[in-house]
Amino acid sequence: MSRFALSSSGASTFSVNRRQSLLQLGTLVTLPWAAGSALAQQSFTVQQSNGAVQVPVKPKTILVFDLAALDCLRALGAQVKGVPDVVKFPEVLEQYASKDFTRIGSLFEPNYEVVKGLKPDVIVAGGRSAAKVAELSKIAPTLDLTVNNAKPVESAFKHLKILGQMVGAEAKADELIAAMQADIDKLKGLTAGKGTGLMVMTNGGKLSAYGPGSRFGMLHDVYGIAPANKDIQVAGHGQAISFEFILKTNPDWLFVLDRDAAIGREGASASKLLDNPLVNATKAARKKQIVYLNSANWYLLGNASPGSLHDDVTQLINAFSQA
Repeated sequence: MSRFALSSSGASTFSVNRRQSLLQLGTLVTLPWAAGSALAQQSFTVQQSNGAVQVPVKPKTILVFDLAALDCLRALGAQVKGVPDVVKFPEVLEQYASKDFTRIGSLFEPNYEVVKGLKPDVIVAGGRSAAKVAELSKIAPTLDLTVNNAKPVESAFKHLKILGQMVGAEAKADELIAAMQADIDKLKGLTAGKGTGLMVMTNGGKLSAYGPGSRFGMLHDVYGIAPANKDIQVAGHGQAISFEFILKTNPDWLFVLDRDAAIGREGASASKLLDNPLVNATKAARKKQIVYLNSANWYLLGNASPGSLHDDVTQLINAFSQA
């Protein structure tokens, strides 16, 4: 189930209201952020799994813990104040490595002292930081933009609409959504009839596989690549596999995510790990159809934002165009 739903009856219509003063509302609001200037400005309501959140329109101070949301805000032309501290930002987000942006904690754990000190108008979390939404909500209105793996594209588009509404860039959000859908449609037109695929992740010398319905299931569920194995266990860390499993599955295409590279950790590269007799005997290897994905985009952003999706779909379009 998606972690949030728009409060209006329409799928893409937001409930917008002009908030009045505390005296006019006649209610006592106990959350510390509610007593601030956000009450006097325009806002809209988003229903989340932990209840409704009033999101200010055109907030001055935005803190972002989720990298996919950060890419969305970048594409929308929005200014953010605080970003998570990561070893290395994905290429599409390299600008946020600058010291101009305050580090507000890790992808998993906020630095609450820093967050409070910045006096944010809104906080954007999700995914790895989703467990901290309740605590962050005590400081400022907090969006949980966790992607729904069962409906990744619908989820990504909904997030863009919410953020577009928030920063006053609704037309730009619609433009980005149209471009993302065009990229997806172009790729789907190339994958049909081009054989089966298997998605594997390498991590510290170990292997795991991901199939339809998983966190990387877009490969099959959205991009139309037929799964080489339909029975792969859906789990956060994938299904542990061996080189023998890859050979037995024998995909036409092998898509590889190098987690070590994604998080900036040194180790044997995925290409070296998979350069062995068992993998080299697969159809994918013989056809030279092993695709080493942009690991940072896939692992950290999850193809849930404009920049990452465009770059990753373009890589796959190039691969299938040459098949």
